[in-house]
Amino acid sequence: MRKICVITGTRAEYGLLYWVMRGIDEEPSLQLQLIVTGMHLSPEFGLTVKVIEQDGFHIDYKVEMLLSSDTSVGIAKSMGVGLIGFADAFSMLKPDIVVMLGDRFELLAAASAAMVARIPIGHIHGGELTEGAIDEAIRHSITKMSHLHFTSTEIYRKRVIQLGEQPNRVFNVGATGIDNIKKLPLLKREEFEKEIGFTLGKHNLLITYHPVTLESGSAQKEFASLLDALLTLQDTKFIFTMPNADTEGRSIMPMIKDFVKKYPDRAIYFTSMGQLLYLSAMKHVDAVVGNSSSGILEAPSFKIGTINIGDRQRGRVRAESIIDCDSDYHSVVRAFQTLYSKKFQEKLKNVKNPHGDGGASEKIVSILKSFPLSDVLKKEFYNIEVTL
Repeated sequence: MRKICVITGTRAEYGLLYWVMRGIDEEPSLQLQLIVTGMHLSPEFGLTVKVIEQDGFHIDYKVEMLLSSDTSVGIAKSMGVGLIGFADAFSMLKPDIVVMLGDRFELLAAASAAMVARIPIGHIHGGELTEGAIDEAIRHSITKMSHLHFTSTEIYRKRVIQLGEQPNRVFNVGATGIDNIKKLPLLKREEFEKEIGFTLGKHNLLITYHPVTLESGSAQKEFASLLDALLTLQDTKFIFTMPNADTEGRSIMPMIKDFVKKYPDRAIYFTSMGQLLYLSAMKHVDAVVGNSSSGILEAPSFKIGTINIGDRQRGRVRAESIIDCDSDYHSVVRAFQTLYSKKFQEKLKNVKNPHGDGGASEKIVSILKSFPLSDVLKKEFYNIEVTL
């Protein structure tokens, strides 16, 4: 049996990997190995390892690496601790290939350990651009350490090839998050309200905001501008999700809690919603607001708007449902005006998601099952002729 080791470190990433993991687990010729790390193991971020266990997955190894610090020094030290932990995990599990999704610092540690251990890497969601975050450099670094690549658009596939990867190892499969939209039994409005203990209003917004990790000291100021802009909206309720364990992420948390405490009838927050509640929220809100990739990748499939604030997601392929704006108060207010304009609301009816319409997970599992791994470690740089 081919041993496929999947690594997950965050609630959102786990949701995107769920059907890949399920597909591997149900395939007789494959053995799923699961390493859990990062925020999953932190009570501060919801201890979401329990969700993975409740879903019936066996966890083969836990890599504790997240320090209680979101400074640049703390993040760098977390990566060092993670590198040691992943080295031990791979030595024990001896997987045939490691699978990881995205661009977080936990995965850079995992990829480095796998590379040194001469274990092939399959990377999901490579080739993308997020020019306002350190994720940009991490993602491309993981691409160069990886051996199989699963991208969400043809543009991203071409970019991975541009980085020197062989075309026959780069597969445009679409976004795995869309599989959740197609497969999960999303909650009806009344069911959703009962589940979260909160009554929705005439208008509703899902707010997911993370620090822009290439900008120092900006998180609190930018988030304060967003909160002020929210208060200009009438008959609108707000569902907040807490930020990830990024640099300066913890500075936003008390601001969310204070806002919800001040406006309990209008706002609610969650440390971790899980995929079912998060996607059900998308189904019943007018827009996703903030700078999360979910507003780019999944929200267009619901034909709702996305107000994408600042530079964190700059460079991603986007649908016509995305409203880009700066992080200052007046820009955000103008974005809300655009969102609720008759012209924009009409345009939403015909929006198509450029990241596909489902089936990515099945394609990934099929390739992981059949692609020959005997000589995959020795990579030949693929040169694209350039006319100077």
